[in-house]
Parts: sequence; structure tokens; C-alpha cells
Amino acid sequence: MPTTEPPAPSPQAPGPSGPGALADALGGVRGTIESSVPPVAFVIAYTATGQDTKASSLVAVAVAVVLGLLRLAQRETPQYAITGVVGVAFAAFVATRTGKAENFFLPGLLLNAAYAAAYFVSILIRRPLIGVLVAGLSGAGKGWRDDPGPMRAYTRASWLWVVLFGVRLLVQLPLYLAGSVTALGVAKTAMGLPLFGIGIWLTWLLVREHADLGEGAPGGPQATDGDGEGDADGRSDADPDSGASLVR
Repeated sequence: MPTTEPPAPSPQAPGPSGPGALADALGGVRGTIESSVPPVAFVIAYTATGQDTKASSLVAVAVAVVLGLLRLAQRETPQYAITGVVGVAFAAFVATRTGKAENFFLPGLLLNAAYAAAYFVSILIRRPLIGVLVAGLSGAGKGWRDDPGPMRAYTRASWLWVVLFGVRLLVQLPLYLAGSVTALGVAKTAMGLPLFGIGIWLTWLLVREHADLGEGAPGGPQATDGDGEGDADGRSDADPDSGASLVR
């Protein structure tokens, strides 16, 4: 009697590796871009409406809603769409409630300060956050804490993000205190994706010898072309965003 064998399971596309995996764990390129778009819309509307804080806030919220709906239309996790809208809505509430347009940027400044503090404290207690993230991605467990090599690399990488958030505050806080809304919006945008990209690349250079994220040394079996896209052998593109950001 003839028998039929069950169909072989379809191979699943591999997830992002190397710098791509780190980028996703720290918020993703798309998340970083989307966090910059509503503030840009706010500044443009603020200038076009003759410095009308309420109207500018409504425009920023509307843009955030559109971005959220696009995520939902693409069947992404609703949590990320909702988080983005809530964050912008809260910033708009603070600005309209106080009547000061610069306060639209206050939640972002406080968030940067909180992230800098979190990375700093993690270093002080010998649990550098980059090490925690990399171990979670690679399933390496907690052994790296007792290994001087990885511990040193993850500590240096965590210091890098303390500096990154500190630089953002160093530039943007004086603009906020001076009430320079347009300059603040420009600074936030300029220090968003570009600084994120630099941070991811430098982090990868610091930890790649100790991080098993599915990408080996240059020329290894999982190497990509550097922008997250798969090569011609059929590897799929990296997911550009995990939604939850540690770098906003």
C-alpha cells in the first residue's frame, strides 16, 4: 500500500543577527525614526500657526495616531502602536496644560535622564545593561558576570550609552531652559537616528567577541551586508524594529 510522507516543514526565516539584533533590542531603526516624526510635526506646526501650542500639539498627536494605525495595518503588535500614541499624547498634554511649547519635549528629556541613570546604576552594581540584553538575546545565562572579558566589554558598552544619553541632555537641556522650541526640535531629530546608529555600531565593536548573536566574524556563515538585509543566498531581511525602545 502506498504511503505518503508528511510534507517537510517550511524553513523559517532567521531573525536578525549581530548589529541587527542589538538594534532591535535597543528599540530598532523604525522605532527611533517614529519617535522623531511627531516632534518634527510639532515644530513645523508651531512655526506655521504663529506659535500656537494647542494646534501644534494636536498635529503631533494626529501624526502619532497615523503612525500607530500604519503599524496596526501591518499587523504588528498593538502594544507598540499604543505606546507611541500614548507617549506623544502625554507630551502634548504637558505642553497644552502648562501653555509652554518647550514642555512638549520635557517627557523625552526626563526619559533620557532615566535611561542614563539606569545604565549608570547597572554599571555600579556590576550588572551592565548591555550584558543583560546580549545574554537575553543569545541565551547565554549569567555566566558572563564572572568572566572578566565579557564583563569588561559589556561595562564599556554600557558606559557608551551613559555618554550617549548624557550628550543628548547636555545639548537639549539648555535649549529647553531657554525656550528655544525650533532649535530643540532640530536637536532632537539630529540626535535621534544618527546617534542611535553610531551607538549600535560602537556597541557591536565592543561586544562582538563575546556576543553570540548568530553572526560570526567577517566572512562567517551568518554575515550580512551591514544594513540588515540578507544576502543573495536567501537569508531574509532583518526586522527593522522591535517596538520597545531603550534609546528614545
